[in-house]
Amino acid sequence: MLCRIDRGKFWPVAKIIGIDLGTTNSLVAVVDSGIPLVLADGQGRRLTPSVVQVPASGEPIVGWEAKRSRAAHPETTVTSVKRFIGRRGDDLNLAKDLLAYPINANNKKPVTIPLHGCEWLPEEVSAEILKTLKIIASEGMLDKPEAAVITVPAYFNDAQRNATRRAGELAGLKVERIINEPTAAALAYGLNSLKEKSKIAVYDLGGGTFDLSILELNKGVFQVLATCGNTCLGGDDIDRVLVEFLSKQIVKSGGPLAAENATVLARVEESAEAAKVQLSSELETTIALPFLTPEFSFEFVLSREQLERLSKPVVKKTREYCLKALADANLNNDDLDQVILVGGQTRMPLVQEFAAEFFGCGQGKPELNTSQNPDEAIALGAAIQGGILSGDFSDLLLLDVTPLSLGIETFGGLMNVIIPRNTTIPVKRGEAFTTVADYQKDVLIHVLQGERERSLDNWSLGRFTLEFEPQPKGMAKVGVQFEIDADGILHVLARDIKTGNEKIVEMRSAVDVDDADVQQMIEESVEHAFDDIEERRWIEAKLRIEQTTEATLKGLEAYGSQLPNEQRSEIEAALTEAKELLTEKGKGGAVTAASLKEFNAKLDSATQPLADLMMDKVMEQMLEKKGILPN
Repeated sequence: MLCRIDRGKFWPVAKIIGIDLGTTNSLVAVVDSGIPLVLADGQGRRLTPSVVQVPASGEPIVGWEAKRSRAAHPETTVTSVKRFIGRRGDDLNLAKDLLAYPINANNKKPVTIPLHGCEWLPEEVSAEILKTLKIIASEGMLDKPEAAVITVPAYFNDAQRNATRRAGELAGLKVERIINEPTAAALAYGLNSLKEKSKIAVYDLGGGTFDLSILELNKGVFQVLATCGNTCLGGDDIDRVLVEFLSKQIVKSGGPLAAENATVLARVEESAEAAKVQLSSELETTIALPFLTPEFSFEFVLSREQLERLSKPVVKKTREYCLKALADANLNNDDLDQVILVGGQTRMPLVQEFAAEFFGCGQGKPELNTSQNPDEAIALGAAIQGGILSGDFSDLLLLDVTPLSLGIETFGGLMNVIIPRNTTIPVKRGEAFTTVADYQKDVLIHVLQGERERSLDNWSLGRFTLEFEPQPKGMAKVGVQFEIDADGILHVLARDIKTGNEKIVEMRSAVDVDDADVQQMIEESVEHAFDDIEERRWIEAKLRIEQTTEATLKGLEAYGSQLPNEQRSEIEAALTEAKELLTEKGKGGAVTAASLKEFNAKLDSATQPLADLMMDKVMEQMLEKKGILPN
């Protein structure tokens, strides 16, 4: 690889930068001579606020200047845009309540931000932030960066990951890899801090998202064992409850209702965020808001104790995700070597105390590791991943996982899992399927994501049709292959095995549902586990009865006259009973999977003479064709 030496720095030409595109702040980092470092702007600031102010004319204003102008122009200053990237409009009321700027969130349409007569997509706003980070990188490097690794929350779905990739492309960057934030953080710590073989938990609480990931480092290989989180839980929620508290105090003092005045709301939000940060190192702080209106000024002394009382419900919400990730990894707290805190919100003493208490830190294993700057760890990890891709590190390998199972809908409305949850990616897996009807000309491939047994209880990622040569049912063979690339993007291939006709589809619009629904699915998969298993067993037993019944009726029509009356009557009675059982269940009866399984055995026994007769006839026909038996 060609290299350039200048101004005392050694930079490969093909340098890949690492970007932490955060909800509250964003950072850019790079590997310099084997050492990852965060790049600073001209004023020495390494954090860039994820804030974009769009004036009526001219270029958008990004970062610190946009943040300063927020109070003066709240309706045109976009904050926390990461919460909307790749999402559609269903039920974003909670997010709307936090915003001083307008958003359009209509049903299944992508969220847009109307500013000065233009509809901005969240990825377009994010691209402006990335352009600024690119400029910062250009000023800190000799060569203008062209490629980047960008991080996303572990629980970002396909649509959100693709939108993040598009934001990078709009900013003029070749996005080499999209990686999960907790994984990037583990890379930052693991490069020089972890033992040769370690199990670690990454507790990542940022401005807008939370993830808990369990990883194992073994001889330079990072493998994600499990991950769980919420893409709509973070420091913004603490800001929200604090803003609500301060708004009530303002009204009690005779001031205006903040929610009804965008400028007042912006000033209260700005003061709340500053107070929260200050109380991480101090026991109390004074919030001063002079001239909220020409006639009213506000001042309030806020203690750390008050803030923690307001924040506890938000922090406690992370507990269920921690429990789920540990269970998925089949580990206990004492199996962990370290717990790593990542994200600016983990600076809060309450969060550190919660993590230490939950994981049992300070009592032997695990160790609570706060050696890295929690704001910078993710960006540094992204830079390390860029270094791995560009060849700067040869002894590190990153293995990520898919957070939810992927599969297709099969006959009976069941989900057939092809790639289970927590499978290491990149991965490629496939299965062969057949038809359930005679002379089908095509088959609908319905791709699903989720943890429930029935397809309707899971997320639909997309549908497409594969045409193939018509054959009797059970004869056609269709191969379905799932491939998840290193960015977590799903590619689905369906192929007619006989003719080779195939279709490949990239699932670019994954799961367009509210993040609260994402978590609800995880919880429901546990809550309804036994019911779901019972339902699957019932459906499979029902399909078996129906298939046996159909084959038996055809057999009776063809060969029934050759059976003794007693055997024919027994078969007909069994068929009548089968119909009654299925009708009873359909009417809300108490027919269980176990009773259907038991009946299947009874039906098999009753129809065995007919099955033997049909097999004999088939053998006779085959022998006649071969000339062994006379016609």
